[in-house]
Amino acid sequence: MVKTIVISAINFSSGGPLSILKDSLSELSKSYASEYRIIALVHNKKEFLIENIEFRAYPLSKKSWLIRMFYEYIYFYFLSIKVKPSVWLSLHDITPNVRCPNRIVYCHNPSPFYNPKKNDWYKSTKVFLFSKFYRYLYRINIKKNKYVIVQQNWLRDYFRQIWNLKNVIVAYPEVEKNFLDIGRNNEIIKYDNDGVKLFFYPSFPRPFKNFELICEAYSLLSERYRQKSKVFLTLDGNLNSYAYEIVKKYQEYKGLIFLGLLSRDEVYSYYQSVDCLIFPSKLETWGLPITEFKTTGKPILLSNKPYAKETLGDYDKVSFFDVDSAVELQQKIEGIIDEKIVFTGNKKIEVEPLFTQGWSSLFKVVLNGA
Repeated sequence: MVKTIVISAINFSSGGPLSILKDSLSELSKSYASEYRIIALVHNKKEFLIENIEFRAYPLSKKSWLIRMFYEYIYFYFLSIKVKPSVWLSLHDITPNVRCPNRIVYCHNPSPFYNPKKNDWYKSTKVFLFSKFYRYLYRINIKKNKYVIVQQNWLRDYFRQIWNLKNVIVAYPEVEKNFLDIGRNNEIIKYDNDGVKLFFYPSFPRPFKNFELICEAYSLLSERYRQKSKVFLTLDGNLNSYAYEIVKKYQEYKGLIFLGLLSRDEVYSYYQSVDCLIFPSKLETWGLPITEFKTTGKPILLSNKPYAKETLGDYDKVSFFDVDSAVELQQKIEGIIDEKIVFTGNKKIEVEPLFTQGWSSLFKVVLNGA
């Protein structure tokens, strides 16, 4: 009898999380469709054109947390009785209440590990409350999983310390091999080589993403340096209150270009066009733009945090800065413009088993014997 895998990701509707879901389903469709019935629980079926997958949509899942909790702890229990899965993989942090011999949860959201400051309440009320509430959701049923998947070693250490877990897999993501070609074929920004340096920071605006540090550092530049630089940021004033306050405060600076959210292809095109990535985020479970941008061989200004160093691995053209020091970042930007910056370099860390890289490697581990 064919076994059933359920992939649950009803909260993924855009950006990086949606890409994670699509990549995982593509690997399952390619490598496991002959062995398993694959059911994907998603937010919107129209987002997917993947063969060999049975999609079930739950468009109400993001309307409220009460609805989300209803699905995770009540509705999915009865669904699991009906479909009788041998594996239930929850890709969005929460371990559901289901009847299944092999439960697996993928914990990738950094919000529970962020200690918000008091003024974060004003930046984004939702994020502030989310960070307080979500860490409690993490722990519900977490010890009932066959595996808990995280993206970095420091997170595994955290899970071991807090919940005494012995079954945590560190799973590094795998970067698309063709994204640089996509960027070359879709170049969307061109500037004359007149000494203007182009900087880029792609992310969704949340308080821990620290967009304001870049803006403040830019405002500290002298007029001479501002004329020699442009900074592209993926936010605009309509995204949330945090983004609105930043745009309102710094919109007078013409060299700060607020792009709004970009497609993956557009992000790749900016990688090709700019001179330097700035990544000031205070916390990430990975930090995919770091991994992607390092393949260009261009300079990176990076937050001096453990997650950033683990994500970057071996790389020479990097300089680290304090995530709370706009002055230090200002000096780093000036160093890039003057081409006098001293790069400190970075080395990868060795990760003990269980350790995987890419979906193919991860599924070989978690589906073994399931």
